[in-house]
Parts: sequence; structure tokens; C-alpha cells
Amino acid sequence: MKNIIKSALLVVMSLTLMTACSDDNDSNPSIQTPTEFKLNTPALVNTPIDLANSSKIMLTCSQPNYGYTASVQYTVQVATDENMTDAVELSETSNSAKVAIDAASLASTLTNIYVQKGKTEADFPMDVKAYFRLKANIVTSNGNVVEGTEILSNVVSLNNIHLLFSLPPVNLPSHIYVVGNFCDWKWDNCFDMVQVYGTDNTFWRLVYIDDSGIKLNSAAAWNGSEAGYAGITVSGDCKDDIIDNGGNIASKNPGWYLVIVTTSVVNREIHYDVQFNKPTIWLIGPAAGSTDYAEEAEGWSFTVPTTKDGDFVSPAFAGSVPGGDGDGVRMYVKVPGHDWWHSEFVVLSDKIEYRATGGDQARAAGSAGQKVYLNFSKGTGEIK
Repeated sequence: MKNIIKSALLVVMSLTLMTACSDDNDSNPSIQTPTEFKLNTPALVNTPIDLANSSKIMLTCSQPNYGYTASVQYTVQVATDENMTDAVELSETSNSAKVAIDAASLASTLTNIYVQKGKTEADFPMDVKAYFRLKANIVTSNGNVVEGTEILSNVVSLNNIHLLFSLPPVNLPSHIYVVGNFCDWKWDNCFDMVQVYGTDNTFWRLVYIDDSGIKLNSAAAWNGSEAGYAGITVSGDCKDDIIDNGGNIASKNPGWYLVIVTTSVVNREIHYDVQFNKPTIWLIGPAAGSTDYAEEAEGWSFTVPTTKDGDFVSPAFAGSVPGGDGDGVRMYVKVPGHDWWHSEFVVLSDKIEYRATGGDQARAAGSAGQKVYLNFSKGTGEIK
């Protein structure tokens, strides 16, 4: 009897499992691989379209045959070449077979394609032909693309688009940062270069450059816009010291350099002209025995350290200065084409304080026979 009951239970369980499997197949249909994806010819195919005075451009399509009514995400690709060799995907997506393209986004994308092909702002406005296709993918209920379901549509065109230059201006950077071995290649401890007074595109800094090199960037981050050796034009008295090391701006004679960076915008790209000069610091004014503030006076330059953490040391002061708003201990590096005070700095509260684009600085007092000790790795200074 027990064996008969066990046998009956096994039959019931088997039937239940078979029913469950049958139900699963019914509720989860197999995905077909579609062979055709039809993008309809736009109604405005030959109509003049001024993108600057339009809000949306509409495209319509038929859903690819995936074997059931699937949740599909459509992405627009646009090109200026009929073969779509320069196609760019727009960031907008749609879950409807009626796809609305933002006119402003389309204008900026087309403008960028033409700029990359060598057009300049002076070439605009332009009347152009643009080509479109859609990419379809099945997506899950939470918006994830289902792998292996992508299909591309046929290509259609809009033949009469009036295109204004639609890219934002490229501005000169307000900061130039230097990263390298001296700061363990960490942007949170890098150098922010000093802007030269009276300029919006020239910066300077005393930098220790070794054979591992440095990089420049307008942001203190690894964001893809950092400039290495290939991204700069090398000039200056010490240009022959500068070499390419794995893309970094390196020196075959490791040491301190006065690095002067002049930026410009050429074809919407920031260009860096970088001078590498001797790291000469000058003392000036009554502390240097001069009331006429003559530049680069003989005998009044600092000694230069041989290590990255060493001190620059001034000659002993020739005279005493009261500091404050009166004569004080004043120093500078010489930026070619600029007066000395355009790249002046002082020591206040044991820190190096740069004038940059600001006004006249407060000044430190000094007594005859004292010297200035400057540590540019730490940003510190001392008069003693």
C-alpha cells in the first residue's frame, strides 16, 4: 500500500512540473532575430529646415519584428556622409516608434562633425544634407539593454537643413595646473601656476622637472584634457633640455626651471606655448641696495638648489626695509616682455604670496645682512 501511494505522489509531482514548464514557455516567448528595421522617409525630406528656429524633428519607424511586442529603445545616429562613416549617436533615446530629435542637439552635433572635418566658424551658416538611421534594442523593465537584440535601420535623409554655428565658445583657461613626480602625480597636491599681471593667457611657476616629467591641465584632474610633450610647443632658453618621456614633459638635466605657459585657442583647441627658462629669482629695491628698482641687477639673484626640496637663497640684504606699506623685501622672476612687478611675489607669515593679477601687496620687513630662504616645493619662505 505504501508503495502504491508513493507511486501516485510521484506521478502527481511529475504532472505538476510538466504543467509549470509549459506555463513558463507560454509566458516567456522566444525572441526572434529581426531581419528588417524600417525607418520611414521623413515628411520634410526636401522641406527647408532652419534648426535655429525649430524645436523638434520627427522620425517614425516600424518596430523590428522580435516575435512579440517588445519594449524597444531607439537611438538616433546622424551623419553628413550617406555611408554613415562619420555617424554620431545623439544622447536622446526614445521608447516610441515616433522619435523626436531636439533641434538644438542636432545643430550642435552637425556643427561639431563639420568642425572636425576642417570647417571654421567663418564657414557658417551652411545649407547641408544630413543622413539618419535608428538603432533599436530590446530593453528590460528597468531600462537595461538586452544583449544581442541590436538592429540598425535603413538610412534616410533631410536634404535642406539650414545650419548656424552651434557650438559654445572655447574660452582660455583661468588656471593651469602642473602635476608630476614632485607631487607623486596627485592633482590634490599639484601646482597651480601663477597668472602674469595684466594678462588673461600667461602663467608662470618655478617647477622641478626630472626625467619622469610633468603634465599640464586646465583642471586639477585626470579628465582627458591634460597636455604632455606632444600637446605643447617647446621654447625658451632651456628648450634643449626638454624631452618626451612616455608622453610626459621631461628633462634630460633634472632640475629647477622657470616655466612660462602662454595659451591660445586655435580651431577650438587650447594650445600651449611653454617656455623653459633658467630658474632665476631676483631681489629688487632698497633691500638690494637700489632705490630705482632696476631690473636684473648684477649680483642680486638667488642661488638655485639642486634638489626638488631645497631652498632658493638670496644675497644678504644691502639695506634695511620697514615693510608694511613702505619699502619691503620684494622679489620677482623675469617674464619676457613684462615689467618685473608683473611676476612679483613676497614672503608673508612664512608663506610665498604671489601678486598674480592682484593689486600692490603688503611687504615684509628686513634688516641689512639678512637673507630670504624660499622653498617652492612647500610654498614657504623665511627671512632671517
